[in-house]
Amino acid sequence: MDAVERFLASPSLSEGTRRSYRFDLEPFAAWLGKRGTALEDVDARALADYAAELGRDRRKLAPATISRKLAAIRSFLRHALGPSRVPEGTFSPRRARRLPNTPVTKDIEALLDALEGDGPLPLRNRALLELIYSAGLRSREAVLLDLADVDFEQELVRVHGKGDKERVVPLGEEAAYWISRYVRNARPLLVRGTEAALFLSTRGKRLDTSTLRRICPNPHKLRHAFATHLLEGGADLRTIQELLGHSSLSTTQVYSHVDGKRLRRVYDSAHPRS
Repeated sequence: MDAVERFLASPSLSEGTRRSYRFDLEPFAAWLGKRGTALEDVDARALADYAAELGRDRRKLAPATISRKLAAIRSFLRHALGPSRVPEGTFSPRRARRLPNTPVTKDIEALLDALEGDGPLPLRNRALLELIYSAGLRSREAVLLDLADVDFEQELVRVHGKGDKERVVPLGEEAAYWISRYVRNARPLLVRGTEAALFLSTRGKRLDTSTLRRICPNPHKLRHAFATHLLEGGADLRTIQELLGHSSLSTTQVYSHVDGKRLRRVYDSAHPRS
């Protein structure tokens, strides 16, 4: 379909995005041709029919994959027909709710203790993961921290979150201990010039998230553990929302399901007809 080729030729698309869009749009164009639907006639019914076709695919496409394909088609239609002609509505299947797989406290301790070693890197790695767990940071938030963002006197950390939103989170005693050791004994051995970043690579530059994932393949589990362990300790969801930097409480409410066992224990001990 010529319209697809014109869309893919847009200089605003990166090569990777262009390949991804082609993979999603060529089957859609073939489907339109097979059923005899002109591009100009694509409406909400046509998109709903195509979404249903994807759902019947023998490869059993995941809801996230179907959503991605429909998003690519919407971008194409916006380019080819104009924004006012893009059908409104939700056509992709609902994604299954997946609860975070949260490690228990002893697993966290084992992970952190395994980082012991000689030289500046083990000390850096221990301080980094202690801080992620202590403050519930996202990976990118952790590597974006500057030395000046840690206030040892007031025991807090200034975090630069999504959408350039800044929040202040408490600095736990254990994290403060390891960060102070890192800043005193390891960071001076890594730094080059006047680099402001808190966590540094072997080249003396700001650490990146890919290096963080080599240190800990799934650092987001530490963030989940932070929230879940706070909830188990009695913290309310609003407080956890603020600490995590969630813009909506509905995002934080997933942790109320994670802590169902604790709620059951409280119910069993407190309710007269439990």
